[in-house]
Amino acid sequence: MKMPEGMRHPSVYVIVVNWNGKDVTLDCLASLRGVTYPAMKVLVVDNGSTDGSVAAIAGGFPEMEILSLNENRRFAGGNNAGIRRALEAGADFVLLLNNDTVVDPGFVQPLLDRFHHEDRCGMVVPKIFYHHPPDLLWYAGGEISFWTGTMRHRGIREKDRGQYDSPGETDYATGCCVLVSREVIGRVGAMDEGYFMYTEDADWSMRVRRAGYRVVFEPGAFLWHRLSVSTGGHLSRFKLKNKMFSNYRFFARYARWYHWLTFPWLSIIVNALAGLRYLTHVVMRSPDATAGPQISGPSE
Repeated sequence: MKMPEGMRHPSVYVIVVNWNGKDVTLDCLASLRGVTYPAMKVLVVDNGSTDGSVAAIAGGFPEMEILSLNENRRFAGGNNAGIRRALEAGADFVLLLNNDTVVDPGFVQPLLDRFHHEDRCGMVVPKIFYHHPPDLLWYAGGEISFWTGTMRHRGIREKDRGQYDSPGETDYATGCCVLVSREVIGRVGAMDEGYFMYTEDADWSMRVRRAGYRVVFEPGAFLWHRLSVSTGGHLSRFKLKNKMFSNYRFFARYARWYHWLTFPWLSIIVNALAGLRYLTHVVMRSPDATAGPQISGPSE
């Protein structure tokens, strides 16, 4: 999708959803304040926080807009409210960004450049590192297997040596950070709020792809991600249960009939083995479990 004439700096609304995450959200907003792209606005959507987040954000970042909701609409609902507000304000692009991230000051422009360089581009996602250690990859593209009923981040837990420095198409965009154009949202809609939690991003990506657009990974843009701050960590019972249900919903929706011969039972085995590997190779070797694996699908 080529950049229209006269749109050298299209407007980008960065949407950050917060729910009782005051400290990490303030860190995220501080990093956004340093972004060099000149036509960027930040919209913080607060999902009914009770920890003083709204007052702290308003006091510390008066230049950023706050959309304060009266309830927790979770990931999809909060982002969708932000998307509606951004489009009403005339945004050319929306950029969803997790509140538990810290961004590189130059991360916006490479995403836009990639979007305008690729034909039929629908979404662009950056390279994402763990917050600690900061050179360990969390996302360098996404892979979906309909045979095993699983999703995984390419490059996860690998030390970055430049092995994923080539842009290219990917199976899904992580909702941790994704750039989407006004046109694409108008064509396919926003996120499906029927997912209670997790896999909304993969579902959105699949709908974008089925509408004839491409989901593209751009390694020239990057940021750092703390993980699962609002859901209790990688292996909390709450997280694993909701990821399992959401993944099953996704594969039940998009799998072909022949995938049903394998994915319902293989997904259980693969995810159980992933959890076992995590316990064996991460928890037992280090008291810091912040660099654990993604067990079974996209994580917000």
